[in-house]
Amino acid sequence: MKRAVPSNKDRDVIRRLASAVADIAALPVQEEKRTLWRRLNARKPVRPMVMIDQVCWNEMNIDDELTLACKDEECRQYEDQLRKTLFQWKHFPVDRVVEPFIRVHRAVSNTGFQVDVKEHVAIGDPTNSVVGHAYINQFETDADLDKIKTPVITHDADETTRRLEVAHQLFDGTLEIFEQGVDPYLSVWDPISSWMSVEAVLYTMVDRPAYLKELAQRMVNGYLRMLDQLEDQGLLCHHQSVIHCTGAYADEVPAPGFDPKRPRTRDLWMFGLSQMFSTVSPALFQEFEIDLCMPLFKRFALVYYGCCDPLDRKMKEVRRIPNVRKISMSPWADEERGAAEIKSDYVYSRKPNPALLAWPTFSEREVREHLQKTVTICARQGCPLELILKDISTVNYEPQRLFRWADIAMETVGA
Repeated sequence: MKRAVPSNKDRDVIRRLASAVADIAALPVQEEKRTLWRRLNARKPVRPMVMIDQVCWNEMNIDDELTLACKDEECRQYEDQLRKTLFQWKHFPVDRVVEPFIRVHRAVSNTGFQVDVKEHVAIGDPTNSVVGHAYINQFETDADLDKIKTPVITHDADETTRRLEVAHQLFDGTLEIFEQGVDPYLSVWDPISSWMSVEAVLYTMVDRPAYLKELAQRMVNGYLRMLDQLEDQGLLCHHQSVIHCTGAYADEVPAPGFDPKRPRTRDLWMFGLSQMFSTVSPALFQEFEIDLCMPLFKRFALVYYGCCDPLDRKMKEVRRIPNVRKISMSPWADEERGAAEIKSDYVYSRKPNPALLAWPTFSEREVREHLQKTVTICARQGCPLELILKDISTVNYEPQRLFRWADIAMETVGA
C-alpha cells in the first residue's frame, strides 16, 4: 500500500527550511571550503581546517530553533536534519560544507553478525543519548564463535522508490535529491567490546590469543563478504562529504572508471580504529589490528585511521597501512611526539579535548592555549593539520560555550 503524501502543513515547513539551506549552499564560500579540504587532504594545506561534530543537541535548543513542527515522522526526520544544518551554520559553521542536496537513504537491510548486545546501562542525564555501558561477555567457549554469522545485504527497491517520491514532493524546487547508498562501518573491536566487554577482551588477548584472533578474523571475513555484496548490487555510497567527522573531499576519490550506478570500495574513504587497544603494546596492536584488518584497508582508496586511541607511540605500525591519509591524535596523545612521527606524510587529525566545554566554569583562555599549542607544534613539524571537536557530551547547558569555541578555533587557524 502506498503511503499517504505529506500534509500541506508539513510540506510548507520542510520547503521553508530547505529553501534557507539551499540559499546557504549556493554561497561561494561552500566551494571555497571544498577546495581547502582538497588541499588539506592532498597534504598541501592553505591553513588548518576546523570541524565540529557529535554535538550534544539536547542542550542546544535556543529560542525554539530546533523545535520540530511537522507531524509526520518521516517529515520530522528531514526537518530535524535541516534545522540542525541551519543552526550550525548560524552559530558554529567552522569549515563544514553545506551541500545543495538532501540525502535520501536507500532501503538497504543488513543482517549483521547477528550477535545481540547484552548490557547494563547507567543514565546520567535522561535527555542525553550518552550513557554508561557495562557489557556482558558472550564469548567464552569455542562454540560461542559460531554465533558470528555472515552479513547478508538486501535492497527493498520499492521502498527506496517510495522514499524518493516523498523526497521529491518535499524538496523539488529547493534542494537536489541525492540517492544515498551505504557508507560502510567496518570497526572490528568496537563491536567485539560490546559483545564481551573491554576487560574480557584484554584478558582473552593474554589468556587465549588464538581464540580472540579467530573471533576477529570471522568478523573481517564477514565484512569482506558484506562489501562484495554491496559492490555487486550497486548499493555503496559515493561522493562522501564527511569521513569520521572530517571533510572527505579529495582528488583521489572517486577512482578512475567510477560508475555512479555501481560504486566500488576503491571510490571511497574508510575509517579504522581500535580504541580499546590504547594500553596494548605496539606488537600486539600490529598483530591483532593492523595485520588482521589489512584486507579491509587495502580495498579502499583512502583510510582515516584512529579515534580516541592515542597513536603517538604506534606510528610505525599505522604506517604499514599503505593508503592511510589522516591519522587521529586524540586528547590522550603526546602531541609533540605524534607530530614528529607524522611530519608532512599524513594529515594530523587533532581531537581537542571536549572536557574544556564541560567544566563548571568555561575558560576562553584555556581553550585558546589548548588549540594554539597544537597549531604551533604542527607548524614546527610541518604537519598538515585539522582540528576536529567531537564527542561533545555536554556544554553544561550553555550553548554559547560551543559558539565561542568555534570562534576561537577559527581565529587560531587564521581563517
